[in-house]
Amino acid sequence: MARLAKTAGLTDVQQEILSTVRDFVDKEIIPVATGLEHRDEYPQQIVDGLKELGLFGLMIPEEYGGLGESLLTYALCVEEIARGWMSVSGIINTHFIVAYMLKQHGTQEQKDHFLPRMAAGDIRGAFSMSEPGLGSDVSAITSKAVKDGDEYVLNGQKMWLTNGGTSSLVAVLVRSDEGHSPEEAAAKPHKSMTTFLVEKEPGFGEVRPGLTIPGKIDKMGYKGVDTTELIMDGLRVPADRVLGGVTGRGFYQMMDGVEVGRVNVAARGCGVAQRAFELGVRYAQQRHTFGKPIAQHQAIQFKLAEMATKVEAAHAMMVNAARKKDSGERNDLEAGMAKYLASEYCKEVVEDAFRIHGGYGFSKEYEIERLYREAPMLLIGEGTAEIQKMIIGRRLLEEYRFQG
Repeated sequence: MARLAKTAGLTDVQQEILSTVRDFVDKEIIPVATGLEHRDEYPQQIVDGLKELGLFGLMIPEEYGGLGESLLTYALCVEEIARGWMSVSGIINTHFIVAYMLKQHGTQEQKDHFLPRMAAGDIRGAFSMSEPGLGSDVSAITSKAVKDGDEYVLNGQKMWLTNGGTSSLVAVLVRSDEGHSPEEAAAKPHKSMTTFLVEKEPGFGEVRPGLTIPGKIDKMGYKGVDTTELIMDGLRVPADRVLGGVTGRGFYQMMDGVEVGRVNVAARGCGVAQRAFELGVRYAQQRHTFGKPIAQHQAIQFKLAEMATKVEAAHAMMVNAARKKDSGERNDLEAGMAKYLASEYCKEVVEDAFRIHGGYGFSKEYEIERLYREAPMLLIGEGTAEIQKMIIGRRLLEEYRFQG
């Protein structure tokens, strides 16, 4: 089948990696994804295959055993994986964000200790920022760390951890008012947050003293991957597990991770939209009404044209945001735009494919039913549309400041 959203200017190595991932998706993910999703079953065999391909170390530098690839290569791989099953891309993404934060902000000891095993897939990462009453207001974090000798004692409840159960390393953002008066901490809450690298055993229940993963959250879609809470009750973490070795930098470290995560979510939206288009255009040529395939009806052709255009536009913005980050430039504007557009277009393309399927789209026997439940997660993951528009608006006013 001819493919939309081709990317110009890729190297031979990038093309080879993407071809390998695409073949893996077609042979190992798409045939089993819907069955696994309906059973809410963790895709262990698929994850093992991704480990063999080296995808857990795709962006980790070669000196730590990774492939040392760019954000663009990673995003294009995520696009392919999400085309097969979005939940699998979520398993990779949270791991990638933690590895990226370690690479960018970790001490040398932290990099040496974690990155080689993360590249091999032996350590799986998760990151934890949200809380039950938090929403989009990160400054409202209440989980707290208090220093006690050479350790910190962490207390609080975190929410919406992808890979919460299967991970063995969690980057946790908490409040640490060390070095700040209560007045300073209240006035500048972002400067009194710290990211801790918390090691744990995979699984559920009490996974180490003071740390409990209660169980999986039952979700409308995005099944298979485990989404959990995290409860800290007197959790003791050594001081050398403060990311970067210095407290008070956690908010900025997390935002750096979320920024590349937004490119990832955009890539997921592109992948899901591509799959929805493929399903829609195929079904439109198979289904007959009034004596001819519905693809020959002008109304369906218009719908297919709109869907394909949205797939192309979202892909172009995602690629632009990734390339901007790879160049070393600030890309929060481009990442926000890409995440916003790709997630909204994904929802619309999936809905149009659902409509093309008619009543059969409502049946669990058809793949589009699964995509219809998965797409809404992209509207809120890594920041809602409203948050993206706020970021975009502020950056535009910086770029186009009126000098009067």
